[in-house]
Order: sequence, then C-alpha cells, then structure tokens
Amino acid sequence: MPASDFSSLDYNATVIDHFRSPRNSGSLPDANAIGEASNPAMQIRLLLRIDNGRIDAAYFQTKGCPASIATSSVATEWLTGKPLDQARAMTRQDLLHALGGLPRAKHHCPALVQKALAAALAQHDDTAS
Repeated sequence: MPASDFSSLDYNATVIDHFRSPRNSGSLPDANAIGEASNPAMQIRLLLRIDNGRIDAAYFQTKGCPASIATSSVATEWLTGKPLDQARAMTRQDLLHALGGLPRAKHHCPALVQKALAAALAQHDDTAS
C-alpha cells in the first residue's frame, strides 16, 4: 500500500510497521484455541496455543484493512506469555494503547480482535471442561 494511503488516515509509525511487517501471521499447527470474528469488511482468526493457564503462542489470519492487520499483529505480541486471566481482561483500550492509537473510524478493529479472542478463550474453556 502506498504511503499516501496511510497518511490520509493518519496512521502512526507503529501501525504502519505492524501492517507492513506483521508479527505472528499465518498458521499455528498445534493451536488448541481458535476464535473468529468478522464483519462485512474483515475477517479475523486468532489461533492460540494454551498450556498450563498461559498463552504460549498466538498467531492470526486476518483479511481486512491495514488497521485490522496491525491490530491483530499487536494483539498476538501482547497475548504471548500472558496468563489466561490477563488475556480475558484485555480491552480495546489496551490494544489502542499498544498501537499508539488509531483513527476513530478504525476503532472497530480492536473491538473485533477482542471478540475473536473471547471466542478462542470460550472454545478453550469448552474443550478443557
């Protein structure tokens, strides 16, 4: 995506970096918790490997705008190593802070990532019971 497309939405350097060089993008063959969330413009899939009440690895597969990809990337970094209680407590504000902010029109991206995380954790809870 050309730099001019980023500046029109006032993306900061962190968002641009995570969009251009996403972390933890792709598959996680030994994932034991998968959550998905979507809207008409994007699809987010979080893949987690959870062991002993902690997220050992977090990957994502996202189709959407630069902000959704950057948010997914930041979320996987934030989640890796976290105990499940901290992961459950992750808020949209935590993601916005980790990104250094997003344009108001893109605040739905962290909300959708949070929804995918909730789905993954619920799936894990169902299979762990």
